[in-house]
Amino acid sequence: MTEATIANEHSFIARSLWTATANPSKAYPALVGEQACDVAVIGGGFAGLSAALHLAEAGVQVCLLDAETPGWGASGRNGGQVVPGLKEDPDEIEARFGPALGGRMIRLAGNAGTFVFDLIERLGIDCEASRAGWIQPIHSEAARATVQRRYDQWRRRDAAMRLLDRDETADLLGTGSYLGGMLDQRGGNLHPLNYALGLAEAAERAGARLFAHSRALRWETTGDGVCIHTAQGRLQARQLLVCTNGYADAFSGAIGRTVVPIRSIQVATEPLPQNIAASIFPKGHSASDTRRLLHYFRKGPGNTFVMGGRGDYSQTGTERQFEVLRKASVKLYPQLESVGWRYHWGGNVAMTVSHYPQLLRVDDRIWAATGFNGRGVAMATALGKVIADAAQGVPETELDFPVTQVKPIPFHFMRRYAVMAAVSWARLRDAVG
Repeated sequence: MTEATIANEHSFIARSLWTATANPSKAYPALVGEQACDVAVIGGGFAGLSAALHLAEAGVQVCLLDAETPGWGASGRNGGQVVPGLKEDPDEIEARFGPALGGRMIRLAGNAGTFVFDLIERLGIDCEASRAGWIQPIHSEAARATVQRRYDQWRRRDAAMRLLDRDETADLLGTGSYLGGMLDQRGGNLHPLNYALGLAEAAERAGARLFAHSRALRWETTGDGVCIHTAQGRLQARQLLVCTNGYADAFSGAIGRTVVPIRSIQVATEPLPQNIAASIFPKGHSASDTRRLLHYFRKGPGNTFVMGGRGDYSQTGTERQFEVLRKASVKLYPQLESVGWRYHWGGNVAMTVSHYPQLLRVDDRIWAATGFNGRGVAMATALGKVIADAAQGVPETELDFPVTQVKPIPFHFMRRYAVMAAVSWARLRDAVG
């Protein structure tokens, strides 16, 4: 393993395990001069790369612009857990959106993990993909009832899931700290940066043109489409797909104000001795527990251990939370007490008020996909395909996700204060169970 860090990032959140273990990647050119295409995609994360791939495979001329490089943002920094489903459970989704649209949303979200793994297999992406399954460990009796309802609703829809008692949860996690758990066999884990790099290469093979270090500065509508300006060039397109998610800047305008970026962070150990590695997730699962400020954890490349959770906006606060995660890891796995912690990094997760991802329509030429609420590996990939369908003219009534208008969050400029207050409240509620 190398000591590579995330380029052009604050040093205190740049020492990423995924960057240190990334596959060699292609250097994509910057956009220079005049270019034209049918569809322009802004953002080289999972949603944008999936959209570009599926458009190119359909014969659409597509160009993708990224301010840095494909996978630079949250797509190359997250925990690599492939988690099916949405934050709300199936009955709530159908009650909110009706049986027809709600049913399509449930199928899309429930099958999103399978969609990712099938895509990886079809494209031959080297990203350590494992369909071992995803576990939701239960940390309290109140959470047990929530998980039971979730399990019952998905099982009525024939989802491949199992409830685990305390002993089986302990066997699969390697810790007896939880009361039980739910195993979703549709999920699993992967190397997130290598997955993003693989999607980029596959999109280019299919005919997409990818441009790195090409920050989109502004757009303007023209008679026959949209013109996107960068520092060194212009891109003329018939349609524009904005997929910047938690890294939206001034270019995204009101689209970026529909989500709140929250820093999620991770720590990882040096490679573990074989006896310790064998005692943690012996069958290769990954887990995200039921706390409001959840912990998500797994083994990573080279028998490392990875723990993630909520970060902070400041360097001091983030470094404090890194230590909180290390201590939480040792509490779960005392055998980690003597190992070294080599990596610590973070990135922006885009949260929505509704806790649902958003498929936004600005007008006939401009769409956006954003707000994956911490489940971006599966849902961003799946919604990238949906926004590609929309760009190809599939009617809104036939899409597998609802189309909404852009509605910025009121007082968005105060988002950091609101987030800090919400985090403090959630932390208190977790402490009292």
